[in-house]
Amino acid sequence: MTAYRTIVVGTDGSESSLRAVEKAAALAADESAALNIVVAYHPESAQALLSLDDQPRSDHDADAASKVLRSASSHANALGIAQVETRLVAGNPVEVLLALVLEVDADMLVVGNRGLNSLSGRLLGSVPADLARRAPCDVLIVHTVH
Repeated sequence: MTAYRTIVVGTDGSESSLRAVEKAAALAADESAALNIVVAYHPESAQALLSLDDQPRSDHDADAASKVLRSASSHANALGIAQVETRLVAGNPVEVLLALVLEVDADMLVVGNRGLNSLSGRLLGSVPADLARRAPCDVLIVHTVH
């Protein structure tokens, strides 16, 4: 089997996605690969940009996403990965992850299986299923939700 050089993992802060981060970190450690963790978030629509305290909601979204990213990076560090690249990107998770895979020339993409067995996932498609179909690299869908 070819060694992986660059691994990308997406997280949304859910328990499922943090398990995917842990699996990606373990793979990166085993393969001596670079680990890139990304959080994609959806800023509020233009009509709802201001909250009650007049702070843009997109700032609230970015703050929450930043906390998720720090937590995921800490998970990876705790598993022995000293060098973790992190990205916080506003946008659709599938598009954000695919763009990062291309940008860093990743040869492995890791995501949790959350959404694969839900009704909306079956009807509308899920992030893991869309990524498995469209990614230009190997995709590991970590079994994190039963």
